[in-house]
Amino acid sequence: MAVALVVGLLVQRTILLRQLSEDVDNELRQEVEELEVLTTGNSPVTGEPFGDDVEAIFDTFLRRNVPAQAEGVYTLVGGEPYASSPSPLQLLADAALVQRWAALDAPEQAEVETAAGPARYLAVPVLFEGEPQGTFVAAVFLDERTEAVAAVIRTGALTYGIAFAVAAGIAWFAAGRVLQPLNDLTEAARTVSESNWRERIEVEGDDQIAFLARTFNEMLDRLEQAFDVQRQLIDDAGHELRTPITVVRGHLELMSEEPEERAETLRLVMDELDRMGRMVEELLLLARAEQPDFLHLQPVDIDDLMYDIAAKAQMFGDRGWTVTEHAPVVAIADEQRLTQALMNLCRNAVEHTPPDVSVTLGSHTEGGWVHLWVEDMGPGVALDEQTHIFERFARASDVEGRGEGAGLGLAITRVIAEAHGGSVRLDSWPGEGARFTLTIPVELADTDEPAG
Repeated sequence: MAVALVVGLLVQRTILLRQLSEDVDNELRQEVEELEVLTTGNSPVTGEPFGDDVEAIFDTFLRRNVPAQAEGVYTLVGGEPYASSPSPLQLLADAALVQRWAALDAPEQAEVETAAGPARYLAVPVLFEGEPQGTFVAAVFLDERTEAVAAVIRTGALTYGIAFAVAAGIAWFAAGRVLQPLNDLTEAARTVSESNWRERIEVEGDDQIAFLARTFNEMLDRLEQAFDVQRQLIDDAGHELRTPITVVRGHLELMSEEPEERAETLRLVMDELDRMGRMVEELLLLARAEQPDFLHLQPVDIDDLMYDIAAKAQMFGDRGWTVTEHAPVVAIADEQRLTQALMNLCRNAVEHTPPDVSVTLGSHTEGGWVHLWVEDMGPGVALDEQTHIFERFARASDVEGRGEGAGLGLAITRVIAEAHGGSVRLDSWPGEGARFTLTIPVELADTDEPAG
């Protein structure tokens, strides 16, 4: 509104100045036209035509015409000033300008600066039989006229300013009432933060504001879900990537120069690097939801798998790692996922046992199922914690030996077991160690889950 008012004032000023210029030009032409009419008439003194008596023409004109305010009439005869209207004589004080007028043989209109301000004049030579007899000059001093325009603009600016203040006040009040629901929505949105995604905006009515509030709440639902997935992904990645990195680094630091041992170490390292690469990709799938390509099934020699797990787990800590039972069976499973699950169990055993405790691994078959287990002789798991030990972020309450994981390892182990159509079970008694058993079908098919 303010810009529109300012533009309006500028446009108004431009129009008034243009109108002023046209009025001045009309006044100057009118004076010249009156002079032309007079020259074709008769002298009031003799009753005869003026002829070449230019002085009589000028005297008669000056007696009959009274110039308007800020207007002047000047006459020259024989190249010298003759008679003028009772107005400022600044123009006649300029000898060069007077000489210029005296030499005119055609009308001239121009603006000049004087001590009284800018003036616009129209000078015409008075001819008789083609010969100049004198010069007639009509002039208008512009300061008074432009000051009148400025006064109008100042009055308009004051009026517009008052109108703007009143209109702005009314608009501010009306907009405040109209936008109050949006202000409430904004205030409610400010209460939502990364730690408070459960806040929702109360929706009332069925107008556009209510629709906006409902849309905002739906957006919060999606954002909350996205941030939950993001947090889970970060926790999963932080927990799971640490394990293969430890294994690879440990084997590389202890790698022997013997060709056979070196080849075996490189095989284990490459296996871990492959598993780590798949882990990064599939943690993203695990974070989003269960995916149909979560498992890559192939025949897996369970006995060889358990020996590989025991070899890799030695990098976790100084424990007595042994394989005590063997299941010479080939199961249809995802070897990388089973390795991930069992390594989680091994790491869990290290984190909750002192260095002098032995950890045993084993496998056995029962019907169409194969049981893979990791057992330690540590402090065990409290009975009240066993019911939720496989939930995400669940941690045992013991302090000694606790690792820095986020409590996702056992949860991921459970997800892997269930993806194979099996389960994972904990058998533990405080002070007598803990045994985690991962059970999967030998052939992945619709099979009843084994009893716990």
